[in-house]
Amino acid sequence: MKDKVFPLVSVVIPCYNHEGYVQETIKSVIEQDYENIELIIIDDGSKDNSITKIQKMVPQCEKRFARFEFRHRPNKGLCATLNEALEWCEGEYFSAIASDDILNVKKVSELMKTFSDCLDDKVVGVFGGMELIDDCGNKVGEKKQVFTHNFKSLIYHERIPFAPAALLKTKRVKEVGGYDPSIAIEDWFMWLKLTESGDLLVSKDILVVNYRVHDESMSRNVKKMHSERMKIIKRFEYSIHYEKAVRNIAFMGAKSIATKYFSDGVSVLIREKNLNAYCRLKVFAFLFFPYRFYRFIRGMV
Repeated sequence: MKDKVFPLVSVVIPCYNHEGYVQETIKSVIEQDYENIELIIIDDGSKDNSITKIQKMVPQCEKRFARFEFRHRPNKGLCATLNEALEWCEGEYFSAIASDDILNVKKVSELMKTFSDCLDDKVVGVFGGMELIDDCGNKVGEKKQVFTHNFKSLIYHERIPFAPAALLKTKRVKEVGGYDPSIAIEDWFMWLKLTESGDLLVSKDILVVNYRVHDESMSRNVKKMHSERMKIIKRFEYSIHYEKAVRNIAFMGAKSIATKYFSDGVSVLIREKNLNAYCRLKVFAFLFFPYRFYRFIRGMV
């Protein structure tokens, strides 16, 4: 009866070189106010003392969780680690959390309630918001949104759900083949695969996780992010949304790259063959007019 009222939720922590944070992450799962959780921790070949730090938490985990698994082996990468965890998962719902992030005590219960409030069976994933923290745990911002995401909005890269704040139906994640090791932006690609057949994702404006922002985070490597987004879009060349999606990603890439590397932003504008005249004009206006205006104002001061 307990499983009927409180379905089993699988929480997965893939760990790599996070000796300074992983115990706090594990503790935040232990302290969840939702009871029926299984925890799977896989250390992906850490070169620091992460394994030792995790081992110290094992007795607490074995006592707290309905099922518990801790593995460590040579490095295989994030997607391979998530797929390995998926093979072991028995939960009806699935939540992956980075080993340097911190769950709010009500993350699982709040998102389970969001699922129960959704009357549409097509909803296969629910998301909350994130409180952004720095390396020392200080708050540096937050991100929240209320939105129903479908394939069209996702491929156009409109209001992307926040991966650390996710709760997904495990069955659907397995049905779409899990995570692709050749893709670096594994979360966006997963959202696209989950919704391609008509299913939906729902975001609510509730803060459910503290997401740690590092200087070396790939989200700050704008060139790499642009390249990976374009690679993902190529997987959907057959879609009726493909041409507009490419233009959107090219426009977004040119803007973000130009913010840090102006000449490279211009290069994206010149090289990108999929931009139509209107999009090219928008990129041109973004690249040149604010920049020249800034130079003019700066020269007057």
